[in-house]
Amino acid sequence: MSTSYKIKDVADRSGFTAATLRYYEEIGLLPEASRTPAGYRLYDDRTLDRLAFISRAKQLGCSLDEISELTVAWDGGHCGPVQDRLRTLVADKLASARQQIVGLTALTTDLQRAAAMLQTHRPDGPCDENCGCVTDASDAAVPQPVSLGGKPDQAAAPIACTLRPESIDRRLDDWRHLLAHVERREPIDGGLRATLGPATPLGELMRLAAAEQDCCQFFTFAITIDSRGTALEVRAPHDALPVLHSLFGQPA
Repeated sequence: MSTSYKIKDVADRSGFTAATLRYYEEIGLLPEASRTPAGYRLYDDRTLDRLAFISRAKQLGCSLDEISELTVAWDGGHCGPVQDRLRTLVADKLASARQQIVGLTALTTDLQRAAAMLQTHRPDGPCDENCGCVTDASDAAVPQPVSLGGKPDQAAAPIACTLRPESIDRRLDDWRHLLAHVERREPIDGGLRATLGPATPLGELMRLAAAEQDCCQFFTFAITIDSRGTALEVRAPHDALPVLHSLFGQPA
């Protein structure tokens, strides 16, 4: 027999505020609550289960519209369709998160380059093209690697990227198209091994790996051919593994 809960009890148990619960009911995310003779809302155990599902979907970055679609599947009482829909949403959000990581890495590089530029020249008069106030740091004649975090060994390449921001999207598209040929990803010491399908354009792979190593010198690449097939092996310092995985994917 299902227990009845007042809105304060549900708020305490679910972590959602009473105002949020009323809003979810208003937009149809929660079914309309029953009422006591005095007009107080009453909820049941099924509502708590639904709120736990909603909380998990929010934790995974789903919007209210996406959660509304998911609850339709959840109401069917079978996990399979819910998993199928949630798996698709998670894959899309994972791809987006990876792209944001790479983009933020490039932005961090550009901001640190700008910070350095703002300290190198202080004119006595108005701002000029070298002071850093009116000139984009990405227009500097020779982009120099700058640290993106961590404490890399001084003898090692800094965890940095010198690719200009306007080139990031094109580079990501190039890798996305090439990595579509990956059949599986396996962990290796300091990185991952991506086994490639037979239709992989190896010339493009070599070009991209060389270009990436040129702007992100903390990466090391190796193209291997053995009994397991053709593969791209990518390694990076421990502090740079999140960047590596955001670009090349997580090993299974």
